[in-house]
Amino acid sequence: MKVLFIHQNFPGQFRHIAADLAGRPGSELLAIGREQAPGLPGVRLLRYRPHRSPNSGTHPYARTFEDGILHGQQVLRLLLDLKRQGYRPDVVMAHPGWGESLYVKEAFPKARLIHFCEYYYQTQGADAGFDPEFPMDINGAARIRSRNAMHLLSLENCDIGIAPTRWQHSLHPPAYQDKIRIIHEGIDTANLGPDPEAGLKLPDGRILKAGDPVVTYVARNLEPYRGFHTFMRALPRILREHPTCQVVIVGGDDVSYGSRPTDAPNWRTKLLAENPIVQERVHFLGKVPYATYKRVLQISAVHVYLTYPFVLSWSLLEAMASGCLIVGSNTAPVREVIRHGENGLWVDFFDREEIARHVVNALNKPGDFQALRRAAWLSAQDYSLSRGVEAYRRLIHGYDLASV
Repeated sequence: MKVLFIHQNFPGQFRHIAADLAGRPGSELLAIGREQAPGLPGVRLLRYRPHRSPNSGTHPYARTFEDGILHGQQVLRLLLDLKRQGYRPDVVMAHPGWGESLYVKEAFPKARLIHFCEYYYQTQGADAGFDPEFPMDINGAARIRSRNAMHLLSLENCDIGIAPTRWQHSLHPPAYQDKIRIIHEGIDTANLGPDPEAGLKLPDGRILKAGDPVVTYVARNLEPYRGFHTFMRALPRILREHPTCQVVIVGGDDVSYGSRPTDAPNWRTKLLAENPIVQERVHFLGKVPYATYKRVLQISAVHVYLTYPFVLSWSLLEAMASGCLIVGSNTAPVREVIRHGENGLWVDFFDREEIARHVVNALNKPGDFQALRRAAWLSAQDYSLSRGVEAYRRLIHGYDLASV
């Protein structure tokens, strides 16, 4: 079977299924991605870049759509070159979020097109307008409404879609929900888990160990979408009320979602200036290798995960699979995997006092929360790589047409 992957940051969410297929006889894989895509060993990758950026004169509501068209146009050129060379994929698996797969069917009308339906934007009830600190004006709402034009085209064009969670599935228009299967791509639960002997060496040479009072926070980038501002505002009380705890923060200073602060180079700098803390007890590690990240989770006494109603982070599931005690925001993505008092704790996303209270209580009484840690580990097994890859594989081969 010939499978073509299209993802501007390939492999992205397709890493596990692509690696699995690459090792199976009878699979012929090809991938298309932007010039910065990291690629995957064993999978040939064709790189591209749009021939220009959106025109500065394009209406602001339509710039994202024009950008998508430019991505789709450049990918179409690659597809037509492949077609002239005799290439014919059986299945095309694509992330449509940047417009790359808009014209796949013009080149390969008989190929089965599977879309990764990550997010369908809303002007109310999801991430936009959720945080009163960053209000959305009418132009922002109009841009979001217009942005969905590309996603509607993608939903119409694909033969079948995949959404990783029920929450993300629920955001798509009801008319298309029946063609979207709920399949999480999976996390590597087999290589995650509690380790009572785990230790983490800090940049200053100190070593934190499992069992120490360590608060952890992880995000790809430190920004409001993942509640970094609320977490930083809770820290002074946490540090004051538990004078021996240490805090380990993993994440970069870029922006994955939303925008940068207007009065500081990044959110870390801004929030440190606004929230004086004992910096010898708060350790910003930046972006770290996976082995270091894994140890951070294994030494955690309390792991704080906050998010807007948005895409669920792999890091929450990986923290659960590591046996962390989760203090998570009472928002829809978190509620799907964390049940308050059963496998974790909910807190109000905006309530710094409630967050601090739960964290300090957990640090003071670690024995009271062992059952929750164990339950979190068990819950994470439902998101194993083996389950995700098997469901993806069945869908690619056309075996499973029912929601998973």
